Amino acid sequence: MTGRSRRDSRGDVISLAQASRAWFRVSLQTFGGPAGQISVMHRELVDERRWIGERRFLHALSYCTLLPGPEAQQLAIYLGWLLNGTIGGLIAGTLFVLPGFVAIMALSVLYAGWGESLAVSALFAGVAPAVLAIVAQAVVRVSGRALRNRVLVVLAVAAFVALALLAVPFPIVVGAAGLAGFVLGRTRPEWFQSAGHSAASDDEPAPLIPDNALHGETRSRSRTARLLAVGVLFWGAPLLVLGMVLGDDNVFVEEGRFFSGAALVTFGGAYAVLSYVAQRAVEVYGWLAPGEMVRGLAMAESTPGPLIQVVQFVGFMGAYRHPGSLDPWVAGVLGATIVTWVTYVPCFLFIFLGAPYVEALRHNQSLAAALTAITAAVVGVIANLAVYFAIHTLFAEANDRRWGLVHIEVPNLSTISPRAMAVAVLALLLLFRLRWSVLKILGACALVGGAAHLVAS
Repeated sequence: MTGRSRRDSRGDVISLAQASRAWFRVSLQTFGGPAGQISVMHRELVDERRWIGERRFLHALSYCTLLPGPEAQQLAIYLGWLLNGTIGGLIAGTLFVLPGFVAIMALSVLYAGWGESLAVSALFAGVAPAVLAIVAQAVVRVSGRALRNRVLVVLAVAAFVALALLAVPFPIVVGAAGLAGFVLGRTRPEWFQSAGHSAASDDEPAPLIPDNALHGETRSRSRTARLLAVGVLFWGAPLLVLGMVLGDDNVFVEEGRFFSGAALVTFGGAYAVLSYVAQRAVEVYGWLAPGEMVRGLAMAESTPGPLIQVVQFVGFMGAYRHPGSLDPWVAGVLGATIVTWVTYVPCFLFIFLGAPYVEALRHNQSLAAALTAITAAVVGVIANLAVYFAIHTLFAEANDRRWGLVHIEVPNLSTISPRAMAVAVLALLLLFRLRWSVLKILGACALVGGAAHLVAS
């Protein structure tokens, strides 16, 4: 069995070209943050193509939620690695972010040159509410498969309450869920045997590719050392070259260093780190003007790819405004590329280093229970993201309210957008009743919402 293809139980071959086409299709549908992106991958690879089994998908997802960085992109790397080895992981992870990189680069150029375009605002007005339907589908799909008993439901609800009402940091929520699963898995293992990390349920078709036919690698210290050395070299090489050519005090090295550090602490998704990035970018480095991070986030929310791709906008604007000896447009493109590079290279490194060890632990009952519990908590995390996104898409204003330990964001009902609400309802009907594809729904809602926005303007 080579690293370039995998045979299914009928003798078919999942070639690298075939897998690449599937990943390209996935990459065009990665709207809606991690919830929508995970839903798209699940539908494409588990439900429709049946290349990956339910338990392998959830096992990989549980590991990716523990890592800093965008968990959906890391999940794509992991699944690509399972299907076609290292080259498969590289292709899956790269394609996952490529459409968003191109889209945000174009929007950054448009913003830098022409400010807030009416056409861009119209696009955001149509696409953003449609994303709510994708997120809602993710909650339904993942919860239906991950929450197999009352214990896991309780863990999911507890995770949602901790995040949405008590403002508990994401790493603590995930760590507590994993610890609870580990302990309960040793004392009451039957509570976790019906979840996705154990046997698949009888009503779920078996994956076309058997588990033992998926990619695996021998774990060794020498492999880990080689991979770590190569990964760190690739991660830092652009900064070393720019430092030697332009000096250590240029904006590109400055951005590269800052976002290299940010890439290692982005636990809990993009929203958890954006306040820190915005504060430093505005008040310390002067890359952005106050309020511009929100516009960058709107770009990231309305284009395919991880929400953390907003850092590309920061990198573009910072270099565009501080180009040094370079042309501002060249500097902007280079800055955006450097920031994207240092943000995502660690993701590949984390997966290629850890995946062989995580795969070896699939049959460890206690650790499998811990990952099952984390997967249940992820349902609560996705639900919390759905609520957050709904508040900030359907309402113009929201206020923080505190009652003792309870900390909740309450929308100002008088600021509801009827246009956004109508587009969101349309998207829900198209998705759940008419079962349109995500691409068709986004296109239809972009036309309807954008036209309404232009008429209103």
